Amino acid sequence: MRVAIAGAGNVGRSIARELIANGHQVLLIEKDRSAIHRGAVPGAMWLEADACELSSLEEAELDRYDVAIAATGDDKANLVHSLLAKTEFGVPRTVGRVNHPGNEWMFDDQWGVDVSVSTPRLMSALVGEAVSTGDLVRLLTFTKSTTHLSEIRLPIGSRFIGRRIRDIELPGDAVLVALIRDGAPLPPERDRAFEASDELLFLVTQDSEPELAELFDPEGDAVED
Repeated sequence: MRVAIAGAGNVGRSIARELIANGHQVLLIEKDRSAIHRGAVPGAMWLEADACELSSLEEAELDRYDVAIAATGDDKANLVHSLLAKTEFGVPRTVGRVNHPGNEWMFDDQWGVDVSVSTPRLMSALVGEAVSTGDLVRLLTFTKSTTHLSEIRLPIGSRFIGRRIRDIELPGDAVLVALIRDGAPLPPERDRAFEASDELLFLVTQDSEPELAELFDPEGDAVED
């Protein structure tokens, strides 16, 4: 997969290294010459240019890329880059970094953003995930829908421990997509039994989220088997 990343700061470089490690081709676009450290991202292509300028993106041949990631520290630049990538170059998938929570509402399909990643919201969610057990924590919101990626960690003594996935009736539109056990991801096979401290990852709509939280509420011991 070919991925173009606007912004070669710490965030952009970290994303690039991860993508390259997974076999993808990466182009880093950075207008600040002092921020270009080619040796910091072995295997990446670099372009010293303004990612918000049409001529720069034409030089980058952005229309040949599968994904455009706007990862600068400037929300205005991220919005402009995403809009150009989507409307002028037809990039199939765009991802926009949100730096300031007050701007999050703008990162939608009207600005060409398919997926927005809010750094403050993600940090808050990760803090919640780190300190909470038994509570449903929202990790990620998808821009074009009301679907969220949410996580819950089963506490010791949970009534779900030992029960198989097939025996649990999830509410509404909730879908169990993976388990994390001892740091390793596991597929949600129907015959797999839950264990204490399992981290459960769900795709769930906003409407079904309260029901899912209630189902796994540690205080809800009266739930039917």
